[in-house]
Amino acid sequence: MILVADNFQITHPIVRSALASGDPGQLNEWVRRIEAADARMMDLNTGPLGKGAAQKMTFLVRAVEAITELPLLIDTANPEAMRAGVGVARGKVILNGFSMEPDKLERILPLAAEYDVDIIGYLLDAKGRPPAGADERLALAVELHRACVAAEVKQEHLIIDPVVAPLLWEDGRERNRAVLEVIRTLPEVLGHAVRTISGLSNLTAGARFSDQQMSMECAYAAMLAASGLDMLLLNMFHTETVRVARACDAFLSEKVFTWQTA
Repeated sequence: MILVADNFQITHPIVRSALASGDPGQLNEWVRRIEAADARMMDLNTGPLGKGAAQKMTFLVRAVEAITELPLLIDTANPEAMRAGVGVARGKVILNGFSMEPDKLERILPLAAEYDVDIIGYLLDAKGRPPAGADERLALAVELHRACVAAEVKQEHLIIDPVVAPLLWEDGRERNRAVLEVIRTLPEVLGHAVRTISGLSNLTAGARFSDQQMSMECAYAAMLAASGLDMLLLNMFHTETVRVARACDAFLSEKVFTWQTA
């Protein structure tokens, strides 16, 4: 699994301060810490950004790319900010993302075709709700795929997120078992290989993070890996979870195993 850092968020004091002051230097240490934690990609979770969204996204993408060469996920629901981010980026970017919500189909999905880049599709219905069962999610995956074809987005550019649910939800465990089934079944349903991504932090949303939550993260990360997940979005400073994810890669790799490279 490719580990994608979800640590770069607009709510973080360092990110918020850099954006308010216009001083990109404030981001140096934070971005380098994330990269040093062994992230392979970084999600720029900026939220909608509000007034001046395009300018703010331009500032953030340029500032981060000046520090790291990691591929970036441009994570915003604001189409103008999304366009600004992908338009100014020098390196590889992934648009994060779209769903069957009409505004995202109309204003975000076409950007993937225009800029010829990858885009994450969430298994959410037209009202932004995740279905409970695997069958309903797979039906949405077919709809997402058809929407990509209609928008002239290359099928290899679609990355599907089955949407991990918080364990505290009444049916959280059942929903997350459905996620695993979706990941395993997607290639058969769509008729071709498709990459998948999951946000592991959703699992413990609504709970104060503790050793117990870390254990659940580790267990589910291993289950996602065994199901064939391609990209794992997680807090890179949860070192135990990162170690488990790396161990899963060692088990699933086709390379000759050695303890030195595990």
